[in-house]
Amino acid sequence: MTGIPDSSSAVSPANGNALRSSLPWIVAVVVLLVLPQVFQANSAITILNQMMITIIFALSYNMLLGQGGMLSFGHAVYMGVGGFFCMHVMNLVEANELPIWLHVLPIFGGLFSLGLATIVGSFSTRKAGTVFAMISLGIGELVAACSLIIIVFFGGEEGISGDRTYFKPFFGVKFLQQNEVYYLIAFWTIVSALLMYLFSRTPVGRMANAVRDNPERAEFLGYSARWVRYFSFCGAGFFAGIAGALVAINFEILTETDLNLGKSGMILLITFLGGTGFFFGPIIGAIVFTLLQSVLSLQTELWQLYVGALFVATVMFFPGGLAGLLMMHQPAMRLGNLGLLVVPYVNTLIPAAIGALGLAGLMEMLFHVRHAAVGDIEMRLFWITFDSHTILPWVIAIATMITGFWLAYRNAPKLRE
Repeated sequence: MTGIPDSSSAVSPANGNALRSSLPWIVAVVVLLVLPQVFQANSAITILNQMMITIIFALSYNMLLGQGGMLSFGHAVYMGVGGFFCMHVMNLVEANELPIWLHVLPIFGGLFSLGLATIVGSFSTRKAGTVFAMISLGIGELVAACSLIIIVFFGGEEGISGDRTYFKPFFGVKFLQQNEVYYLIAFWTIVSALLMYLFSRTPVGRMANAVRDNPERAEFLGYSARWVRYFSFCGAGFFAGIAGALVAINFEILTETDLNLGKSGMILLITFLGGTGFFFGPIIGAIVFTLLQSVLSLQTELWQLYVGALFVATVMFFPGGLAGLLMMHQPAMRLGNLGLLVVPYVNTLIPAAIGALGLAGLMEMLFHVRHAAVGDIEMRLFWITFDSHTILPWVIAIATMITGFWLAYRNAPKLRE
Protein backbone atom coordinates (compact mmCIF):
# COMPACT_ATOMS: atom_id res chain seq x y z
CA MET A 1 0.00 0.00 0.00
CA THR A 2 1.43 3.38 -1.01
CA GLY A 3 2.18 5.62 1.94
CA ILE A 4 1.35 9.32 1.99
CA PRO A 5 4.19 11.52 3.35
CA ASP A 6 3.43 13.46 6.49
CA SER A 7 3.39 17.16 5.57
CA SER A 8 4.14 18.14 9.14
CA SER A 9 7.48 16.32 9.16
CA ALA A 10 8.66 16.83 5.59
CA VAL A 11 9.82 20.02 3.94
CA SER A 12 8.60 20.46 0.39
CA PRO A 13 11.13 21.34 -2.32
CA ALA A 14 9.39 24.70 -2.83
CA ASN A 15 9.79 25.57 0.85
CA GLY A 16 13.40 24.45 0.77
CA ASN A 17 14.14 26.63 -2.26
CA ALA A 18 12.42 29.60 -0.64
CA LEU A 19 14.49 29.10 2.50
CA ARG A 20 17.72 28.92 0.52
CA SER A 21 16.76 32.03 -1.45
CA SER A 22 15.91 34.05 1.66
CA LEU A 23 18.96 32.91 3.67
CA PRO A 24 21.40 35.48 2.16
CA TRP A 25 18.96 38.30 2.91
CA ILE A 26 18.51 37.13 6.49
CA VAL A 27 22.28 36.96 6.93
CA ALA A 28 22.63 40.46 5.43
CA VAL A 29 20.06 41.89 7.85
CA VAL A 30 21.78 40.26 10.83
CA VAL A 31 25.20 41.52 9.73
CA LEU A 32 23.93 45.07 9.27
CA LEU A 33 22.34 44.99 12.71
CA VAL A 34 25.53 43.74 14.36
CA LEU A 35 28.12 45.92 12.60
CA PRO A 36 27.48 49.12 14.66
CA GLN A 37 28.02 47.10 17.82
CA VAL A 38 31.41 45.93 16.55
CA PHE A 39 32.59 49.22 15.00
CA GLN A 40 31.35 51.88 17.39
CA ALA A 41 33.61 54.79 16.38
CA ASN A 42 31.95 57.58 14.40
CA SER A 43 34.60 57.33 11.70
CA ALA A 44 33.85 53.62 11.22
CA ILE A 45 30.10 54.28 11.12
CA THR A 46 30.67 56.97 8.48
CA ILE A 47 32.64 54.49 6.34
CA LEU A 48 29.86 51.92 6.70
CA ASN A 49 27.27 54.52 5.67
CA GLN A 50 29.30 55.42 2.60
CA MET A 51 29.71 51.75 1.79
CA MET A 52 25.97 51.07 1.86
CA ILE A 53 25.20 54.13 -0.28
CA THR A 54 27.77 52.98 -2.81
CA ILE A 55 26.18 49.51 -2.83
CA ILE A 56 22.80 50.97 -3.86
CA PHE A 57 24.45 53.19 -6.46
CA ALA A 58 26.48 50.29 -7.91
CA LEU A 59 23.47 47.95 -8.03
CA SER A 60 21.47 50.60 -9.85
CA TYR A 61 24.27 51.00 -12.38
CA ASN A 62 24.39 47.23 -12.83
CA MET A 63 20.74 47.38 -13.92
CA LEU A 64 22.05 49.25 -16.94
CA LEU A 65 25.37 47.57 -17.65
CA GLY A 66 25.14 44.08 -16.21
CA GLN A 67 21.50 43.33 -16.97
CA GLY A 68 20.75 45.54 -19.96
CA GLY A 69 24.14 45.89 -21.61
CA MET A 70 23.97 49.71 -21.57
CA LEU A 71 27.35 51.32 -20.91
CA SER A 72 26.63 54.68 -19.30
CA PHE A 73 29.12 57.47 -18.63
CA GLY A 74 26.60 59.74 -16.90
CA HIS A 75 24.81 57.63 -14.32
CA ALA A 76 25.93 59.92 -11.50
CA VAL A 77 23.54 62.55 -12.87
CA TYR A 78 20.54 60.67 -11.49
CA MET A 79 22.09 60.21 -8.09
CA GLY A 80 23.09 63.87 -8.01
CA VAL A 81 19.78 65.41 -9.05
CA GLY A 82 17.92 63.15 -6.62
CA GLY A 83 20.21 64.29 -3.84
CA PHE A 84 19.89 67.98 -4.74
CA PHE A 85 16.12 67.72 -4.82
CA CYS A 86 16.16 66.12 -1.37
CA MET A 87 18.34 68.93 -0.08
CA HIS A 88 15.67 71.40 -1.21
CA VAL A 89 13.00 69.29 0.50
CA MET A 90 15.17 69.27 3.61
CA ASN A 91 15.44 73.06 3.57
CA LEU A 92 11.70 73.36 2.92
CA VAL A 93 10.99 71.22 5.97
CA GLU A 94 13.35 73.38 8.01
CA ALA A 95 11.65 76.61 6.90
CA ASN A 96 8.05 75.47 7.22
CA GLU A 97 8.30 72.69 9.83
CA LEU A 98 6.42 70.21 7.64
CA PRO A 99 5.39 66.98 9.42
CA ILE A 100 7.54 64.66 7.30
CA TRP A 101 9.63 61.75 8.54
CA LEU A 102 13.22 61.53 7.34
CA HIS A 103 12.57 57.89 6.40
CA VAL A 104 10.46 58.87 3.39
CA LEU A 105 12.96 61.39 1.97
CA PRO A 106 14.65 58.77 -0.29
CA ILE A 107 11.29 58.26 -2.03
CA PHE A 108 11.33 61.93 -3.05
CA GLY A 109 14.82 61.58 -4.45
CA GLY A 110 13.96 58.38 -6.28
CA LEU A 111 10.82 59.81 -7.87
CA PHE A 112 12.58 63.00 -8.98
CA SER A 113 15.39 61.01 -10.62
CA LEU A 114 12.79 58.70 -12.13
CA GLY A 115 11.16 61.72 -13.76
CA LEU A 116 14.47 62.79 -15.29
CA ALA A 117 15.19 59.22 -16.40
CA THR A 118 11.84 58.93 -18.17
CA ILE A 119 12.71 62.04 -20.21
CA VAL A 120 16.30 61.13 -21.02
CA GLY A 121 15.49 57.47 -21.59
CA SER A 122 12.81 58.32 -24.14
CA PHE A 123 15.51 59.16 -26.69
CA SER A 124 18.72 57.61 -25.29
CA THR A 125 17.47 54.00 -25.17
CA ARG A 126 16.56 53.83 -28.85
CA LYS A 127 19.98 52.31 -29.47
CA ALA A 128 22.48 50.51 -27.28
CA GLY A 129 26.27 50.30 -27.60
CA THR A 130 28.29 53.32 -28.66
CA VAL A 131 25.25 55.51 -29.38
CA PHE A 132 23.86 55.10 -25.87
CA ALA A 133 27.29 55.57 -24.29
CA MET A 134 27.90 58.84 -26.16
CA ILE A 135 24.44 60.18 -25.32
CA SER A 136 24.97 59.37 -21.63
CA LEU A 137 28.36 61.11 -21.77
CA GLY A 138 26.79 64.20 -23.33
CA ILE A 139 23.96 64.30 -20.79
CA GLY A 140 26.46 63.92 -17.96
CA GLU A 141 28.62 66.77 -19.19
CA LEU A 142 25.54 68.93 -19.84
CA VAL A 143 24.15 68.51 -16.33
CA ALA A 144 27.59 68.97 -14.76
CA ALA A 145 27.95 72.28 -16.63
CA CYS A 146 24.43 73.32 -15.63
CA SER A 147 25.27 72.63 -11.98
CA LEU A 148 27.62 75.62 -12.08
CA ILE A 149 25.16 77.81 -14.00
CA ILE A 150 21.73 77.05 -12.49
CA ILE A 151 22.59 78.23 -9.01
CA VAL A 152 18.99 78.29 -7.79
CA PHE A 153 18.84 74.48 -7.91
CA PHE A 154 22.46 73.30 -7.70
CA GLY A 155 23.95 76.07 -5.60
CA GLY A 156 26.93 76.71 -7.85
CA GLU A 157 30.41 75.70 -6.71
CA GLU A 158 29.42 75.76 -3.03
CA GLY A 159 26.54 73.33 -3.50
CA ILE A 160 23.49 72.99 -1.27
CA SER A 161 23.52 72.16 2.43
CA GLY A 162 20.78 71.31 4.90
CA ASP A 163 19.97 69.95 8.34
CA ARG A 164 18.29 66.55 8.76
CA THR A 165 17.37 67.13 12.40
CA TYR A 166 14.42 69.39 11.51
CA PHE A 167 12.36 66.44 10.29
CA LYS A 168 9.62 64.99 12.45
CA PRO A 169 11.17 62.69 15.09
CA PHE A 170 10.61 58.99 14.46
CA PHE A 171 9.59 57.51 17.83
CA GLY A 172 11.81 60.06 19.53
CA VAL A 173 14.78 59.57 17.20
CA LYS A 174 16.00 62.89 15.73
CA PHE A 175 19.00 61.42 13.88
CA LEU A 176 21.58 63.46 15.74
CA GLN A 177 24.01 60.54 15.98
CA GLN A 178 25.75 58.69 13.18
CA ASN A 179 24.56 55.29 14.37
CA GLU A 180 20.95 56.49 14.06
CA VAL A 181 21.62 57.52 10.47
CA TYR A 182 23.32 54.16 9.94
CA TYR A 183 20.16 52.17 10.65
CA LEU A 184 18.15 54.41 8.33
CA ILE A 185 20.63 53.85 5.50
CA ALA A 186 20.78 50.13 6.30
CA PHE A 187 16.99 49.91 6.00
CA TRP A 188 16.99 51.52 2.57
CA THR A 189 19.97 49.42 1.49
CA ILE A 190 18.13 46.18 2.19
CA VAL A 191 14.87 47.44 0.66
CA SER A 192 16.56 48.81 -2.47
CA ALA A 193 18.75 45.76 -3.01
CA LEU A 194 15.78 43.42 -2.54
CA LEU A 195 13.63 45.40 -4.99
CA MET A 196 16.39 45.45 -7.58
CA TYR A 197 16.90 41.71 -7.15
CA LEU A 198 13.18 41.08 -7.57
CA PHE A 199 13.19 43.29 -10.67
CA SER A 200 15.90 41.08 -12.16
CA ARG A 201 13.59 38.07 -11.71
CA THR A 202 10.61 39.69 -13.45
CA PRO A 203 9.90 39.11 -17.16
CA VAL A 204 11.25 42.58 -17.95
CA GLY A 205 14.44 41.84 -16.05
CA ARG A 206 14.83 38.50 -17.83
CA MET A 207 14.20 40.11 -21.20
CA ALA A 208 16.83 42.75 -20.39
CA ASN A 209 19.37 39.94 -20.33
CA ALA A 210 18.07 38.67 -23.66
CA VAL A 211 18.22 42.16 -25.20
CA ARG A 212 21.76 42.54 -23.86
CA ASP A 213 22.92 39.27 -25.43
CA ASN A 214 20.96 39.27 -28.70
CA PRO A 215 18.60 42.20 -29.36
CA GLU A 216 17.79 41.01 -32.90
CA ARG A 217 16.53 37.67 -31.65
CA ALA A 218 14.48 39.36 -28.92
CA GLU A 219 12.86 41.56 -31.58
CA PHE A 220 12.18 38.48 -33.70
CA LEU A 221 10.35 36.88 -30.76
CA GLY A 222 8.07 39.91 -30.51
CA TYR A 223 9.73 41.92 -27.73
CA SER A 224 10.66 45.57 -28.14
CA ALA A 225 14.32 45.94 -27.27
CA ARG A 226 13.87 49.67 -26.91
CA TRP A 227 11.07 49.41 -24.35
CA VAL A 228 12.94 46.77 -22.35
CA ARG A 229 15.97 49.06 -22.19
CA TYR A 230 13.71 51.99 -21.32
CA PHE A 231 12.14 50.25 -18.32
CA SER A 232 15.56 49.15 -17.06
CA PHE A 233 16.87 52.69 -17.54
CA CYS A 234 14.00 54.20 -15.54
CA GLY A 235 14.43 51.67 -12.75
CA ALA A 236 18.15 52.39 -12.56
CA GLY A 237 17.43 56.12 -12.37
CA PHE A 238 14.95 55.62 -9.53
CA PHE A 239 17.36 53.67 -7.34
CA ALA A 240 20.22 56.04 -8.16
CA GLY A 241 17.97 58.82 -6.84
CA ILE A 242 17.50 56.87 -3.61
CA ALA A 243 21.28 56.68 -3.27
CA GLY A 244 21.50 60.43 -3.83
CA ALA A 245 18.91 61.06 -1.12
CA LEU A 246 20.94 58.96 1.30
CA VAL A 247 24.02 61.03 0.41
CA ALA A 248 22.05 64.15 1.34
CA ILE A 249 20.95 62.57 4.63
CA ASN A 250 24.40 61.30 5.55
CA PHE A 251 26.58 64.28 4.61
CA GLU A 252 23.95 67.07 4.64
CA ILE A 253 25.63 68.72 1.65
CA LEU A 254 25.85 68.11 -2.09
CA THR A 255 28.14 69.75 -4.63
CA GLU A 256 28.96 69.46 -8.31
CA THR A 257 31.35 66.58 -7.57
CA ASP A 258 28.38 64.36 -6.72
CA LEU A 259 27.14 64.28 -10.32
CA ASN A 260 30.12 64.96 -12.56
CA LEU A 261 31.95 62.63 -14.93
CA GLY A 262 34.41 61.58 -12.24
CA LYS A 263 31.62 60.15 -10.10
CA SER A 264 30.17 58.30 -13.10
CA GLY A 265 33.59 56.87 -13.91
CA MET A 266 34.01 55.79 -10.30
CA ILE A 267 30.80 53.76 -10.30
CA LEU A 268 31.78 52.18 -13.62
CA LEU A 269 35.07 51.12 -12.06
CA ILE A 270 33.33 49.76 -8.96
CA THR A 271 30.84 47.72 -10.96
CA PHE A 272 33.51 46.23 -13.24
CA LEU A 273 35.74 45.51 -10.25
CA GLY A 274 33.01 43.57 -8.47
CA GLY A 275 31.70 41.84 -11.59
CA THR A 276 28.75 42.69 -13.80
CA GLY A 277 27.68 39.10 -14.46
CA PHE A 278 26.44 38.47 -10.92
CA PHE A 279 23.94 40.35 -8.79
CA PHE A 280 26.27 40.41 -5.78
CA GLY A 281 29.24 41.55 -7.88
CA PRO A 282 28.62 45.31 -7.48
CA ILE A 283 28.16 44.75 -3.74
CA ILE A 284 31.66 43.26 -3.51
CA GLY A 285 33.06 46.04 -5.68
CA ALA A 286 31.45 48.72 -3.52
CA ILE A 287 32.82 47.19 -0.31
CA VAL A 288 36.35 46.79 -1.67
CA PHE A 289 36.47 50.26 -3.24
CA THR A 290 35.10 52.02 -0.15
CA LEU A 291 37.65 50.29 2.06
CA LEU A 292 40.47 51.20 -0.32
CA GLN A 293 39.25 54.78 -0.62
CA SER A 294 38.74 55.36 3.09
CA VAL A 295 41.53 53.26 4.63
CA LEU A 296 44.25 53.26 1.99
CA SER A 297 43.89 57.00 1.35
CA LEU A 298 44.87 57.63 4.97
CA GLN A 299 48.15 55.79 4.45
CA THR A 300 49.32 57.03 1.07
CA GLU A 301 48.67 59.73 -1.49
CA LEU A 302 49.03 57.17 -4.28
CA TRP A 303 45.93 55.20 -3.36
CA GLN A 304 44.22 56.04 -6.65
CA LEU A 305 47.19 54.58 -8.53
CA TYR A 306 46.83 51.30 -6.64
CA VAL A 307 43.07 51.18 -7.21
CA GLY A 308 43.62 51.82 -10.91
CA ALA A 309 46.23 49.04 -11.08
CA LEU A 310 43.81 46.68 -9.33
CA PHE A 311 41.10 47.59 -11.83
CA VAL A 312 43.39 47.00 -14.82
CA ALA A 313 44.56 43.67 -13.42
CA THR A 314 40.96 42.60 -12.83
CA VAL A 315 39.90 43.47 -16.36
CA MET A 316 42.95 41.74 -17.89
CA PHE A 317 43.05 38.54 -15.86
CA PHE A 318 39.55 38.22 -14.33
CA PRO A 319 36.99 39.69 -16.76
CA GLY A 320 34.21 38.40 -14.55
CA GLY A 321 35.38 40.62 -11.70
CA LEU A 322 35.91 39.59 -8.10
CA ALA A 323 32.53 37.85 -8.07
CA GLY A 324 33.50 35.83 -11.13
CA LEU A 325 36.75 34.88 -9.43
CA LEU A 326 34.82 33.59 -6.44
CA MET A 327 32.34 31.69 -8.57
CA MET A 328 35.20 29.93 -10.37
CA HIS A 329 35.67 27.91 -7.18
CA GLN A 330 32.07 26.71 -7.05
CA PRO A 331 32.69 23.45 -9.00
CA ALA A 332 35.65 22.59 -6.78
CA MET A 333 33.57 23.34 -3.69
CA ARG A 334 30.70 21.22 -4.99
CA LEU A 335 33.07 18.27 -5.60
CA GLY A 336 34.81 18.71 -2.25
CA ASN A 337 38.18 19.44 -3.87
CA LEU A 338 38.57 22.99 -2.61
CA GLY A 339 41.28 21.89 -0.19
CA LEU A 340 43.51 20.87 -3.10
CA LEU A 341 43.84 24.55 -4.07
CA VAL A 342 45.29 25.68 -0.75
CA VAL A 343 48.92 24.79 -1.47
CA PRO A 344 48.99 26.22 -5.04
CA TYR A 345 47.35 29.41 -3.79
CA VAL A 346 49.86 29.82 -0.98
CA ASN A 347 52.80 29.15 -3.31
CA THR A 348 51.54 31.68 -5.86
CA LEU A 349 49.69 34.43 -4.02
CA ILE A 350 52.13 34.98 -1.16
CA PRO A 351 55.10 35.65 -3.51
CA ALA A 352 52.81 37.81 -5.67
CA ALA A 353 51.81 39.84 -2.60
CA ILE A 354 55.46 40.24 -1.62
CA GLY A 355 56.31 41.40 -5.13
CA ALA A 356 53.40 43.87 -5.04
CA LEU A 357 54.66 45.26 -1.74
CA GLY A 358 58.11 45.70 -3.25
CA LEU A 359 56.63 47.53 -6.23
CA ALA A 360 54.52 49.71 -3.91
CA GLY A 361 57.59 50.54 -1.86
CA LEU A 362 59.45 51.52 -5.01
CA MET A 363 56.59 53.79 -6.12
CA GLU A 364 56.34 55.39 -2.67
CA MET A 365 60.06 56.16 -2.61
CA LEU A 366 59.91 57.64 -6.10
CA PHE A 367 57.01 59.84 -5.05
CA HIS A 368 58.78 60.93 -1.88
CA VAL A 369 62.03 61.81 -3.66
CA ARG A 370 60.15 63.72 -6.34
CA HIS A 371 57.70 65.67 -4.16
CA ALA A 372 59.29 65.93 -0.73
CA ALA A 373 60.42 69.31 0.54
CA VAL A 374 64.05 70.30 0.18
CA GLY A 375 66.08 68.64 2.91
CA ASP A 376 63.35 66.12 3.77
CA ILE A 377 65.21 62.84 3.27
CA GLU A 378 63.47 60.63 5.84
CA MET A 379 60.29 58.73 5.06
CA ARG A 380 58.22 56.13 6.89
CA LEU A 381 57.05 53.09 4.96
CA PHE A 382 55.63 49.83 6.34
CA TRP A 383 56.24 51.11 9.88
CA ILE A 384 59.95 51.62 9.12
CA THR A 385 61.70 55.01 9.03
CA PHE A 386 64.66 55.27 6.65
CA ASP A 387 66.60 57.64 4.41
CA SER A 388 65.07 57.55 0.93
CA HIS A 389 68.20 59.09 -0.61
CA THR A 390 70.45 56.11 0.19
CA ILE A 391 70.93 53.15 -2.12
CA LEU A 392 70.03 50.35 0.31
CA PRO A 393 66.20 50.89 0.44
CA TRP A 394 66.07 50.98 -3.36
CA VAL A 395 68.03 47.74 -3.67
CA ILE A 396 65.76 46.02 -1.13
CA ALA A 397 62.57 47.23 -2.87
CA ILE A 398 63.77 46.17 -6.35
CA ALA A 399 65.04 42.79 -5.12
CA THR A 400 61.77 42.14 -3.26
CA MET A 401 59.71 43.05 -6.30
CA ILE A 402 61.70 40.92 -8.75
CA THR A 403 61.94 37.90 -6.43
CA GLY A 404 58.26 37.93 -5.50
CA PHE A 405 56.97 38.27 -9.04
CA TRP A 406 59.42 35.66 -10.35
CA LEU A 407 58.32 33.08 -7.78
CA ALA A 408 54.66 33.84 -8.51
CA TYR A 409 55.27 33.47 -12.25
CA ARG A 410 57.07 30.17 -11.72
CA ASN A 411 54.29 28.73 -9.55
CA ALA A 412 51.39 30.08 -11.63
CA PRO A 413 51.18 27.01 -13.96
CA LYS A 414 50.59 24.71 -10.99
CA LEU A 415 47.80 26.97 -9.76
CA ARG A 416 46.31 27.04 -13.24
CA GLU A 417 46.32 23.23 -13.37
